[in-house]
Amino acid sequence: MITENEDSRGRRADARGVTEESIITAIRKTVTAAGCAAVLLATAAACGTVKNLTAGQKVDHAVDQLGEKKSLAFQLDLDATPDAITSLANASGDAEEAMPPEFGKFVSGLRVDVAVKSRKPLEDSGEKDLIGTSLKISGADGVLAEYRVVGDFTYYRSDMKAIGKAMGVPMPTVDQIPDSEKEFKKILEGDWVKVDTRELAKAQKSHKRGAKGSADDVDAKTQRKILKAVRGVIARDVTFSTKSGGDGTEHVVAKANFRELIRGVFDKLRPLEGDLPPGTELPTDKELKDAPNKKVAVDFTLKNGDLTQVKIDLGVLADTPKPAKLPLVLKFSEAGDVNAPAGATEIPVDKVPGGSPLAGGLFGGDEL
Repeated sequence: MITENEDSRGRRADARGVTEESIITAIRKTVTAAGCAAVLLATAAACGTVKNLTAGQKVDHAVDQLGEKKSLAFQLDLDATPDAITSLANASGDAEEAMPPEFGKFVSGLRVDVAVKSRKPLEDSGEKDLIGTSLKISGADGVLAEYRVVGDFTYYRSDMKAIGKAMGVPMPTVDQIPDSEKEFKKILEGDWVKVDTRELAKAQKSHKRGAKGSADDVDAKTQRKILKAVRGVIARDVTFSTKSGGDGTEHVVAKANFRELIRGVFDKLRPLEGDLPPGTELPTDKELKDAPNKKVAVDFTLKNGDLTQVKIDLGVLADTPKPAKLPLVLKFSEAGDVNAPAGATEIPVDKVPGGSPLAGGLFGGDEL
């Protein structure tokens, strides 16, 4: 068995569980509210409700152009201080759920980079058309985890020692890994490993079928119902404005009251709950009453008509008189080359360590 340590808060420090439980949960807590606002306001510009609004039309066109590209990269990060991030994460005042200062320092240095290259425009691309895709999560001291899908294989590496240090939780050493889990040693050492993508797809389908309450994709008819429901709320509650930044740059700002917006959307979605995948639970109106009753704004930056950046200040959602600025920034550009890393060790799908970051990323966070 892997030797586990206890941190100062009594949380188990199993290397395989730290990434799934500590990091992902913490990040979700920080950006969930912002994600709701950004997605809803971005949808306002791209769902067709804004055809009578010049500002919205510009974003609508820019979003369409992203789908016409064969190469696309985007970068997501928080342009904020560690103190500001910790303050927002702990805004609820729940001592049991409070995040330590190390959390703010860790997240302030996080950056997520995604790249996709295809033989066809991305909006028309299927899996067979993709030349390469990658997802990289970086911290202040370098890459923490990275996935690549190139050719017949899915590649993965992670810096478990850096992750443990950032979260203040010690990692087990390679000597503590039993021979029965030798595949995990490569991951723990930070080496590249690879899994056959076709076999992985088969395992994913089998895993989802066996998971209790596993959700299937939303069918096209339900998607249209959801889009129609969201359109009405957004057309009523979201306003757009523009301002020139010079040198071919223009800013389109979408604004709405966060609480009114999400309550309006979920009011329209509840009648459709029976059409949603099994296991889907929508928040109750009582739960949404605790959402911040504040104006939020999403700033879309256009350069000569192309969408180059989306920014939202999470600080306005904090329950404090003078919240610190906490910009969440999403930048778009052309993707560089996505190559297969040399020297990767192949791991059979049935040997992927259950509960590891690799399993979590490939199979949705559950053990095989």
